[in-house]
Amino acid sequence: METKTSGAGVPSRAGVPADYDPSRFPPFAVTVDVVILTMSEGTLHALLVRRGEAPFQGMWAIPGGFKRPAETLDEAAKRELAEETGVDAASLLTQFGAYGDPERDPRMNVVTVAYLAVLRDVGAIVAGTDAADAALVPVSDVLTGTIDLAFDHLRIVRDAIQRVRVELEVTGIATAFVGATFTLAELRAVYEAVWNVQLDAANFRRSVVAEDGWVIPTGRRARPGAAGGRPAELYRAGRAWNHGGPIRRLPRNGKREVQA
Repeated sequence: METKTSGAGVPSRAGVPADYDPSRFPPFAVTVDVVILTMSEGTLHALLVRRGEAPFQGMWAIPGGFKRPAETLDEAAKRELAEETGVDAASLLTQFGAYGDPERDPRMNVVTVAYLAVLRDVGAIVAGTDAADAALVPVSDVLTGTIDLAFDHLRIVRDAIQRVRVELEVTGIATAFVGATFTLAELRAVYEAVWNVQLDAANFRRSVVAEDGWVIPTGRRARPGAAGGRPAELYRAGRAWNHGGPIRRLPRNGKREVQA
């Protein structure tokens, strides 16, 4: 970018007024925080790190950290996630919120940009940089306060869950929680875990199988379970997921109900 010298001998970028003085404005930092959600044993989990440094040393938090001056927000989110947990979700990260309450960080005024990613399998988790530990934690333990989170990360996780709850109705995000092939029970478990409901298995099957395009039989079956019995049939996602989802939560008597 072209630079020039102001009358005071201070270099300035093209288009920036020569008398512009950034020191007149209060300084603040920018961080990124990443919410990673996955299903494990039929339960919704979030990837958390245990802070190895002050503030909030020893407390659980979502992965994240300060944006470096020469990197974009996306680059910062990818780097922090990889450095603190060893997880690579670069292609799946999307921004879903920003948080700038003046007292959210005791160190200084910090604005954070929150990212979300849904993973079928997070792979190997390895704590690094300033994280003392990293692990998958049931989201229910976070939302109920069984596990306290540092900063305002409880609010951020709540907002991420709400985002996914809405997207289950209007996008194909449910298929991101399962593999390339899946059983109907695995797919149903996603809705039950995210919405915290119980769905009738027969009604759910009718909703996703009766309409063409939601799920497609593969002709194969899952591995036999420990309880024995006939293995469940395996399906793959159809093209209909590109245009929404088959299940809706409808308001009834002031409450959110599930229509399957």
